[in-house]
Amino acid sequence: MRSTMLPVPSGGRDFAGYRNAPPAIAWPGGARLALSIVVNVEEGAELSIGMGDERNEHVYEAVERVDDVPDLCMESHFEYGTRAGWPRIRNALASRSIPATLNANGRALALSPWIAEEAVSDGHEVAAHGWRWERHAHMDEAQERLAIQRSIAAITAAAGAPPVGWHTRSATSARTRDLLVEQGGFLYDSNAYNDDLPYCVDVGGHPHIVLPYAFDTNDMRFQNGGGFVFAEDFTRYCTAAFDRLLAEGASAPRMLSIGLHLRIIGRPARIGGLEAFLDHALAQEGVWFARREDIAHHWRQGLSLPRWTPAHATPDMATTP
Repeated sequence: MRSTMLPVPSGGRDFAGYRNAPPAIAWPGGARLALSIVVNVEEGAELSIGMGDERNEHVYEAVERVDDVPDLCMESHFEYGTRAGWPRIRNALASRSIPATLNANGRALALSPWIAEEAVSDGHEVAAHGWRWERHAHMDEAQERLAIQRSIAAITAAAGAPPVGWHTRSATSARTRDLLVEQGGFLYDSNAYNDDLPYCVDVGGHPHIVLPYAFDTNDMRFQNGGGFVFAEDFTRYCTAAFDRLLAEGASAPRMLSIGLHLRIIGRPARIGGLEAFLDHALAQEGVWFARREDIAHHWRQGLSLPRWTPAHATPDMATTP
């Protein structure tokens, strides 16, 4: 009997993924799990009338909305991240020799370039998180192109090298990935949340790596009713994800992203949750602690793609905050 079900337009969406048959790509050293620590650096890039933006940022804990004048309270909450949060996170990683990826806004690093300098000195990757901490979904092409170029220029100035990874504050525009590939300087992006493994997509005839990110194994859950109250909540949840993926890694590669924010996990009552998780991960065998650029390069190699190199030099754009 012929089905009466009508096909559902996909809109370019991929619901199948690997269908439980991922590529047989072995992580370095025979590891079962690639663990990616992502440190979001957004302080100074939040929307702020005091910095000439069109409005104030509305996302933060215990802060009332102020819409028409500079919001000094909101600004000071973000400033905590660079002043007190970053030193704690930096020490937690450095004391354990764990490499991470800084997911940084261009304007944030233009205001606090020492964070990029310290991160590079510690062996971390500095990737791009946009110019301001803003969504790209409603930008026109000229606006988005300028935001990408300003991000590249600011991060290059602070870190000494252009970023090769990109992650837009949710959500992207329909053209974001095309513009990133057009720039010729991006190895990968993390503008997806749909898998526990990297994957490759065709963008304008070029193979482009996507490293999915995660909002559940993320300290943002300390905010906005996300369910985390105590440091132990973060440790328990991230450890549960880690243990499950490590076990699954016995038969197929797996990747876990842990998302951090300077002003969130960097608080004195929360940093212990990160430290406890890192200590648990370090005590296990079969874990590759990796920067996202290293994961992307390795995945390309596993797919027998040529070694990625930037297509052209970074655009010379103004970086004035």
